[in-house]
Amino acid sequence: MLTAAQVLAQNNFGDTRTGGLAGPMGLFLLLVLGTATVLLIRNMNTRLRRLPDQFPAQRSATEADAAGQTVGDPTDETVAADSSGPAPNAHQQHREG
Repeated sequence: MLTAAQVLAQNNFGDTRTGGLAGPMGLFLLLVLGTATVLLIRNMNTRLRRLPDQFPAQRSATEADAAGQTVGDPTDETVAADSSGPAPNAHQQHREG
C-alpha cells in the first residue's frame, strides 16, 4: 500500500530531460528578436532624420498665417497644390546639432 509521501513523490510528468533544448532555443530566439528590434529602431531613426523640418504644405500655411492670408485645405482637390519643389535630400539639409 502506498503512503501519502510516496503518492506525492511520484513523477507524473514523464521524462524531464527530453526538453533539454528548450532553454538554449529560447535564448537564441530572444537574441534574434532583440537584434531585429535594435536594427529596426536604428533604421527608423535614420529615416526620420532625413525628413525635412517642414513639408511644403505646412510651410506655405505658416507663411500665409504670418501674412494674414487664408490657406485652403491642401487635401481639397479644388485648391491648387503648392509646387514649391521637392523636399531636400539628406545632403542638402543643414541642421545644427
